[in-house]
Amino acid sequence: MGVNKQMTGCIATANACRLADVDVICSYPIRPYTGIMSELARMVADGELDAEFVLGEGEHGQLSVTYGASAAGARAFTGSSGVGVVYAFELYSPMAGERLPAQMAIADRTLDPPGDFGEEHTDAMCCRDQGWIQGWASTAQEALDITLMYYRIGEDYDVMLPQYACQDGYFVSHIVKNVDMPDQAQADEYLPPFKPRHGLFCDKPEIIGPQAEPEEGPKMQMQRYEAIEDSRPVIEKAVKEYNEIMGRDYDPWLECYLTDDAEYVIFEQGAHAETAKAVADALRSQGDKVGVVRLRTLRPFPTKQVAETLSRFKAVGIVDCGVALGISGAAGILFTEVRSALYTAAKQPVTVGFVAGLGGSVITHDMFYAMFKKLEEVGAAGKAEKETYWFPYELDF
Repeated sequence: MGVNKQMTGCIATANACRLADVDVICSYPIRPYTGIMSELARMVADGELDAEFVLGEGEHGQLSVTYGASAAGARAFTGSSGVGVVYAFELYSPMAGERLPAQMAIADRTLDPPGDFGEEHTDAMCCRDQGWIQGWASTAQEALDITLMYYRIGEDYDVMLPQYACQDGYFVSHIVKNVDMPDQAQADEYLPPFKPRHGLFCDKPEIIGPQAEPEEGPKMQMQRYEAIEDSRPVIEKAVKEYNEIMGRDYDPWLECYLTDDAEYVIFEQGAHAETAKAVADALRSQGDKVGVVRLRTLRPFPTKQVAETLSRFKAVGIVDCGVALGISGAAGILFTEVRSALYTAAKQPVTVGFVAGLGGSVITHDMFYAMFKKLEEVGAAGKAEKETYWFPYELDF
């Protein structure tokens, strides 16, 4: 069986790659994801992992190597952060379109400006509609677990799609936590060797990435749509079997915390949910009926599950840790996704957007207290006087 160790999210992800027995790794350093590649390079050098380790000349080249490796039939891994994520953008759609189940770790970092090294979801959220499986880890433990689960999901013949395994820069990537490390036998039982449906072989030539005629476009895009939709039951099965083998208790779509009798909840994704849960604990001790709902899988978005869960509450505060300037509601992507999911729900909770944690700033306990207070106010009134509050400017805390 596995052992309990202390490690960061970066080291946990590297260990998941070792357990997955990846074949090709392509690296280009940019903080805060670099720790993943440093540890993988050490593993390869010390003989702990039999993999080809390639240093790209930049993020675009990095994803190009990963693209080619996956097309050749390798279990491929790469990663990046911040501006590195968007520099490689040209490769994302082709990799999904070619149905190549490579994996990319993203340790979030804010884009320019401000261009600092702080966590922010904007980089990865820019990639959300490229046809990849995508979700967020909130702890180092989950960073390890989703790496293994995503390979299993992406390599399923009913899916065959690449995956973004996201974790909050610094808040997950660099903070040491206890991690239950599966042993190799458990990993092998869960994740069999990759068996590609296609490959680059001299005796069986294939064309990769051809230019198509316009009339082929709708058919190809429909196939991509079907692939991401077909991933839903695969995700549910993969998470269920992971729970059984590893002794976990993950829901494939949402983590619900203190929500059984809750009236007001915070909805978000990523590591700041851990702080929100601590504040919910404190408010519960004072008799407040509050809870937290954390989104675990962003793509495909769990529309049905979100609507069924959130329609039970009086008011929902949606926290966006990234910017979508000019978007409906002056908020963020999660805010618009949740409102869209709730549009046809029989019962409509009051929804309020909170934009916080930008540029790597901490979403403090006081900020979450202010959010919950605002939710109680709008819940009692039955409406919100303002759609969105930007922290730290538009709400006292």
